Amino acid sequence: MQSTTGNWRDGVAAAGRLTVHGLFRACVRRDPDAIALNTASARLTYRELDERVLRLASALAAMGVVRGERIALLSENRQEYAEIELAAACLGAIVACQNWRLAPAELQHCISLVEPCLVIASERYASTARSLDLRGRRLLVLEAEYEQLLSDAEPLAELPDVDPEDGLVILYTSGTTGLPKGALISHRAEMARNMVLRIDMHARESDGFIAWAPMFHMGSTDQVLGALMSGATVHIVDGFDAGRIVDLMEHNDLGWMLLMPGSIEPVVELLQKTGRRPKSIRAVGAMADLVPHHLIAELSRLAGAPYLNSFGSTETGLPPASSCLLTPGEIPTSLSKRKSAFCDLKLVDPDGNEVPDGEPGEAAVRGPTVFSGYWNAPETNARDFKGGWFRMGDLFRRNADGSYDFVDRAKYMIKSGGENIYPAEIERVLLSDPRVSDAIVVRQKDDRWGEVPVAFVSRTDDSLSEGDVEKLCRQELAGYKRPKAVHFIRFEDFPRSTTGKILRHEMEDRLKS
Repeated sequence: MQSTTGNWRDGVAAAGRLTVHGLFRACVRRDPDAIALNTASARLTYRELDERVLRLASALAAMGVVRGERIALLSENRQEYAEIELAAACLGAIVACQNWRLAPAELQHCISLVEPCLVIASERYASTARSLDLRGRRLLVLEAEYEQLLSDAEPLAELPDVDPEDGLVILYTSGTTGLPKGALISHRAEMARNMVLRIDMHARESDGFIAWAPMFHMGSTDQVLGALMSGATVHIVDGFDAGRIVDLMEHNDLGWMLLMPGSIEPVVELLQKTGRRPKSIRAVGAMADLVPHHLIAELSRLAGAPYLNSFGSTETGLPPASSCLLTPGEIPTSLSKRKSAFCDLKLVDPDGNEVPDGEPGEAAVRGPTVFSGYWNAPETNARDFKGGWFRMGDLFRRNADGSYDFVDRAKYMIKSGGENIYPAEIERVLLSDPRVSDAIVVRQKDDRWGEVPVAFVSRTDDSLSEGDVEKLCRQELAGYKRPKAVHFIRFEDFPRSTTGKILRHEMEDRLKS
């Protein structure tokens, strides 16, 4: 009698080696004629995308791109971006997604850091790539070479062995100072991040994603890969275009409609003006702590979807605290967060000891969504992964009911007269007033107190005065936390990161000039 033990073990081993490309190909087999990618100029089915990816993988392998090698990619959002990531997933290679907003010296650092075997750029950024020291590496320009490369290649017949712990993408992140760090994200992490979306937001396999945020950012790349592992459609948009985004919202089923601070207002204005409404959205928005409360209510009302009260990072994905959905159309009275699925979370002091409820502590996270570490940064990894938990550098308070309140970044704190002041506590009060469209609090040197908080505010109503802001803060904050000055500026004059966050240090520098 033939034993079944070996077959059972083989099955378990195979199940434990699922990869991003393997899950994508399962979708190809299940529904090859479903639309995988939708751009302004093309619609590709899963079958068509699969053939292009296999041709690209074959061409890349012929150029020496093998398991573990890096490809530096400098491009706007486009169809080829997703194809390159899937081809890398097939080969076990890693795509280092370059931030085209960086200065040349920063880009040079990012590319040199990962030592790619190949650099790919779109025509839009080809001159930037050529200005860098590529150290003899081949530069492939998409518009000039890509289609011919695919045409000349035969689809890869034998798929390489790839492990779920192999890296897939490197996304760059930086703190308040220093050069960008390269966060290595594995197949395992990308698959787990997709599972979190499906569980915490109840997204279905038919719920697509609009990739308008730069694909060098986790907000797009995680969700693009997640959709293509689930059989959904990815709608690729070349940057923020409110009209195009509203068109897609109106005619397609969507899971997470990612809108960040700075992009919400134009979409709300267009929905209000036209009366158009989305077809179906599971959750809308992000980073509620940075958005005026009335705007949260209005966007969610118009979208007919709850607002995602999220807190995640490049290193962790949507976890650790993104499972709370705010009721559509209601002005939130609390922005307390709930722990995401598939992660452990604890709050610790500088020595790694857990803090009691009500005390600020740094978020320490572990779980399958967590990245594999910073590329070529052993000292940083040893510090940030001490004890097997990733230290995020963000402070939270845990409430008695198990929810969490964001306090601030651990490394940006205002020390005034011996008291610790967290800017986010003040910003939440400012953003609760409907006359405020955005606000940020920074530190300013002070001869008496050492440092004091100062607020920059943009307003929707010019009648809002510094006295009104003082009155608002007096009702909600201790005296030492109240801004000692208020500067009113235009909403569009706030410098922002690619995620829509106001660049705090640039605002602080304005006080020195």
